[in-house]
Amino acid sequence: MLARSASLIGIAPILMFVAQAAETTGTSNANRAVTFSKDVAPIFQKSCQSCHHAGTSAPMSLMTYDETRPWARSIKERVARREMPPWHLDKTVGIRKYKNDISLSDDEIATVVKWVDSGAPQGNPADMPKPLDFTKENTWFIGTPDLLVTTDDFKMYAKGSDWWIDQFAEVTLPEDRWIKAMEVKPSNRRIVHHAVVYAIEPEAPAGTPESGIQLTEYAVGKYGDTFAENSGRLLKKGTRLRFDMHYNASGSEQTNHTTIAFRFYPKDFVPKYQVRSYAVRNIPNDELEVPPNTVVRTDGYFRLTKNARIDSFQPHMHMRGKGMTLEAINLDNTTTILSSVDHFDFNWHINYVYDDDVAPLLPAGTVLHMIGIHDNTAANRRNPDPNMWAGFGERSVDDMVQVWMDIVYLDDAEFKRLVDERKAKHAASASLPAGVSAVGLRQDAPF
Repeated sequence: MLARSASLIGIAPILMFVAQAAETTGTSNANRAVTFSKDVAPIFQKSCQSCHHAGTSAPMSLMTYDETRPWARSIKERVARREMPPWHLDKTVGIRKYKNDISLSDDEIATVVKWVDSGAPQGNPADMPKPLDFTKENTWFIGTPDLLVTTDDFKMYAKGSDWWIDQFAEVTLPEDRWIKAMEVKPSNRRIVHHAVVYAIEPEAPAGTPESGIQLTEYAVGKYGDTFAENSGRLLKKGTRLRFDMHYNASGSEQTNHTTIAFRFYPKDFVPKYQVRSYAVRNIPNDELEVPPNTVVRTDGYFRLTKNARIDSFQPHMHMRGKGMTLEAINLDNTTTILSSVDHFDFNWHINYVYDDDVAPLLPAGTVLHMIGIHDNTAANRRNPDPNMWAGFGERSVDDMVQVWMDIVYLDDAEFKRLVDERKAKHAASASLPAGVSAVGLRQDAPF
């Protein structure tokens, strides 16, 4: 349940929670046949085909009936268990509206299940929606890039332990540019566990470690960062990129190069809001301890020194990770849940991007509280060995606990303006008849 939060401006976070869509199937449709062409294909287009098409790492394409039919029973099982499409949020708490939500509604799940249980009929091919375009020109989730930066090829051995290495590439820009969106893509997903890209800016002090400022990452389930309108990050002329690569052996010698794609705002355009990436974690990292056959809770804290807007929430744990909650400890010592993942899956690293009208607005002094849960028992079916002690480490069989966020800091005047605008929208929606909303907000949403 959501904890009580105070309603004074500048004390409590200004949060709007969006109602779950009350999608119901009309009586006229209750008994009609469910077919792939008319009912299932539109669902797959919305939530599945961006991964499940030819040329991706997905095990099958779901673009056509003939490609989908052999997998019908497997699809039903994964969809009914809410394992696919991957979206691991607890939908009963916290913020409910996200820009990149690919989850299925209860009605959509029921439609897929009914289709399989009725023999997975094709229906009339003329009912098929227009196919999505996944040709070479449309392979980037962020849209057509303005700049591509690529590492040299790296050769990974056929057998052996995982390998971590830094690879570098130069940014060739004649002037500083503001980033609207960015996305990382390896050429060979079979051997790349993850790739985190850092910017080493030209004015970095000489002799300091080449660590850099984190930009973004590649991991299965994360498809780039597209910033909110009039928000961005600065990429400076002369920047060097560090690609923190984690490779794994695949049984044969393989090579890979990694590319980061950038989309920019127009030249000389300076966005109003500058995005910064931060991680909340337990400190120090090496104190993370998950003994055998136990369920462990770990807490981390991050105090906002300025007013802030939180744009996204991304948990990061390993195989024993079970769940993670991010809450705000308000200035009056009440708490408000922002987001909670209740069935974390290490195989999918999802960045949950808040819709613009619900992105948390938090006053300076608010403490962000991360609660991470690790399950090192036999009940965790992804656990490689419940009898093994686990602690912080880079290997997948080790573990981590942190939440990454994109944060925009706001001065007092801008913060007050956004708070007043949010409250006005909420008041307008609350003045409508019950169940009706002008901006898609719950009528009983707390401030």
